[in-house]
This record gives sequence, structure tokens and C-alpha cells, in this order.
Amino acid sequence: MLIDWPALSARCDHAGIPLRGGFHPRDDDGVPPAGDLPAGTLVLLGNAGPSMWRAFSRAREDAPDLALDDWTFAVVSALAAELGAAALFPFTGPPYWPFQRWAQRAEAVYPSPLGILIHPRFGLWHGYRAALVFPERLSLSPRDDLPSPCASCADRPCLRACPVAAFSPGNYDVAACVGHLGAQAGAACMTGGCLSRRACPVGQEHIYPEEQRRFHMRAFRALHAPAQRTRSST
Repeated sequence: MLIDWPALSARCDHAGIPLRGGFHPRDDDGVPPAGDLPAGTLVLLGNAGPSMWRAFSRAREDAPDLALDDWTFAVVSALAAELGAAALFPFTGPPYWPFQRWAQRAEAVYPSPLGILIHPRFGLWHGYRAALVFPERLSLSPRDDLPSPCASCADRPCLRACPVAAFSPGNYDVAACVGHLGAQAGAACMTGGCLSRRACPVGQEHIYPEEQRRFHMRAFRALHAPAQRTRSST
């Protein structure tokens, strides 16, 4: 199925999981075939600001225990079947697909001092939830190669904001972060979201709503806390 970029973008917006850019794969990109055909185009889907959260929240009105990964898988799998594409996800595997590398091929995003990718417009308030691989070589939207906002940020407030100094250049102390989240002193991070992420001045108008920030912090702690408990008991 041939589809132009504006129509694809509108269809993804309607499904609640916005289009985040795309590229024509090279041999070294590690993009798998689209079914039985070589990959012609990879497009990334995800969130930028709170738009995806609104769609996910509506789905949870009828299923309060619905997991974000399950919702993403269902929505994107249906899109892939409709559009004649293959669906890939960062949370299934192995193999685990190189979504961070693909993101930097797809649009102007850059590693931040916190380790996550920063967008010149959305700051740290965005993410990648899935990819669609098309056998066709689709016409892509022109890429806006704005520079990294971190390159001109001398103060680095993100590194100073963490109460337990979990972030340093090239390092993220996950154990210190998770331990803080489990303590009473970590309530501000658990309820309002990571203080370091919130300290970044870029994209403040796109910050996630508080409910979404709490949701992600609970999910992060649940993922990492069991491993921390195992380490502390040995």
C-alpha cells in the first residue's frame, strides 16, 4: 500500500500514537525486512508532549488495568496490518531493536547529560513506542536539523537537580535513584516526576501532565526495585 507522509501522519494521530520521523534504512541500520521484502522505509511512532497519554487514558476508562505496552502493541499492530507494514517495539525481545540509534536517524534528537535523548522543541518530554517498517520507499517529511540545545547550555541544571546525584557525565547510578524513590525523601520525584528531567528548561510547555509523570515513575520503580532488593540482600 502506497501512502504519503501527511496521510500517514494523520492516521497515526487518529490512532493516538503520533509519527516521530523516519528514514530509508541502510545495511548498517539493523532494520529487519518488512515481511518477505527488504525494508524500504522505517518510521517511528511515540509521544511528544501529552498527546499519546490522552489516547491511552481514554482506553483505560474501560480497562483500568490496561498496561501501556499492551495498549501500544494492540494499536500499532492494527496500524501495521492496515498499512501493509511490519511492527517493531522497544519492549519486546530479544532481539531488542536499537530505537535510540534509529531515533537519531529519523529526526534531530541528541544524547543529553541524563542519557536520554533531547529534542530541540520537546526537550526531554517525548519518547519512542514503536516502529513501522514498509517495503516501499516512502517520501519523507523534510528533516529539521536543529542543533542540540545541550550544546549551548552551560549551567546544566539537570545534573544539579537530582537529590542523590545519580547523574554524572557518562554515568547513571540506577541503584541510587531507585533507592531514593523508595524513601520518604523521594516523594517529590515519585509524584511529580524526575527532578532532573523537570529542571531542563527546554520544552517546558510540553511537559507531561502530573498523572502521566506519576505513572512513568511507578513503572520505572517497579521495573528496577526487585533487582535492587536482590542486590541488597546478598
